[in-house]
Amino acid sequence: MNPVAIAGIGQTPLRENWGKSLKELAGEAAFAAMYDAADERVDAIFVGNMLSGMSSGQAHLGTMLADWIGKRGAEAVKVESACSSGGSALRMGILAVASGEFENVLVVGVEKMTEVKGPDITAALATAADADWEVVHGVSFVALNALLMRRYMHEHGWQHDDFAPFSINAHANAIHNPFARFHQPLTLEGYRKAPMVSSPINLMDASPTCDGAAAVLLTRPERARKPGRPTVRILASATATDTLAVHSRKDPTWLRAAEQSVKAAYAQAGIGPEDIDLFEAHDAFSIMAALSLEACGFAERGQGPRLALDGEITPRGRIPIATRGGLKGRGHPVGATGVYQVVEAAQQLRGECGETQVENARLALTQNIGGSGATIVTHILGVE
Repeated sequence: MNPVAIAGIGQTPLRENWGKSLKELAGEAAFAAMYDAADERVDAIFVGNMLSGMSSGQAHLGTMLADWIGKRGAEAVKVESACSSGGSALRMGILAVASGEFENVLVVGVEKMTEVKGPDITAALATAADADWEVVHGVSFVALNALLMRRYMHEHGWQHDDFAPFSINAHANAIHNPFARFHQPLTLEGYRKAPMVSSPINLMDASPTCDGAAAVLLTRPERARKPGRPTVRILASATATDTLAVHSRKDPTWLRAAEQSVKAAYAQAGIGPEDIDLFEAHDAFSIMAALSLEACGFAERGQGPRLALDGEITPRGRIPIATRGGLKGRGHPVGATGVYQVVEAAQQLRGECGETQVENARLALTQNIGGSGATIVTHILGVE
């Protein structure tokens, strides 16, 4: 397999983008990535998206984007794996370049969520769960995560306040990210007073819906090199699946697909968890941040919250997470999130993150979760 590098990155601000359509958001990110790469050649396009048919009435996103950005004739497809659609699209793009079939591949994650009424977007997000065994009983996506969090707290003795540092850290970092949804700090008191959504998950445990798009242009390392700028390479790409329904898992509080995909990624890169400088985790809910830290080998089982309580997840800590705000502070445009994670990891490795820059960052791990852990895509990035 040929080596793969990131030639360019692009992203749009995460907010309620009432004045921009799905294609405009995707195009804005795509053009930004090509401009950053100083390269407009695109041989293939992979678009990560979950909800376009339901939220925008638009399918056929690959061709839509190719047409919109003037790349008619390029191979172009949409990739969907629920909330991990962005990560899955990126993996398809990496494999396309690594195989030698294409030289320049554009990967775009895009989602518009805020123009749909709250109950409708909740119903749309529930399609990431098992329609026959979970959704049919009226269980929402947040309720599934609340059940996981309640069980985890019961088994390991944690209290709700113990999860506050995950959200506090995310908000503190998002302040310094101009693209992030939230630019307000969060205190422990604010966390405690947040309205309950589905006990024990309150509003500050959950990531916000938003509109946005992120893009990367992938190519061979020699084409990605730019004078005066570090070259970010893809060192590993892996994905794994678990049961769609949470109740079918042997241990619902262990992310088996995360463990499998990260082990495969570590093996590809020839490294271990002790070598990782930062981790862009899929903190859609604070419980998922804790479970991801454990599954990826950064904490013992049941001890994920301890890392947050001890300040080890901050940009100056042992394993920084959510360094640009994460899903909680930056926002979670579901099908685009996996691409945002990689864009932000690339920024860290280039040394472009200002106040939240991780010192001497050389290796970054990103992990994008679809459903309640049913599909998990892991990538490792390194810098030359």
